[in-house]
Amino acid sequence: MPLLLLALLISSGCSPITPWVKPYERNNLADPIMSFSPDPVEAGYMHHVYQAREGARGAEGGGGGGCGCN
Repeated sequence: MPLLLLALLISSGCSPITPWVKPYERNNLADPIMSFSPDPVEAGYMHHVYQAREGARGAEGGGGGGCGCN
């Protein structure tokens, strides 16, 4: 009996992985209260101003690159 229990316990670890959050439930997690800034337009502008002032475009993980033109 303990051997059967051990076999069931080990085989349950090989079950297929299913996501905890279904795709249709993700809108509940994308609540605006979870965002870092209340105004994303202002945050984008301030990020652009910071990059222009520091002269380090993309240093915070932002996208872009190439010629550096806007």
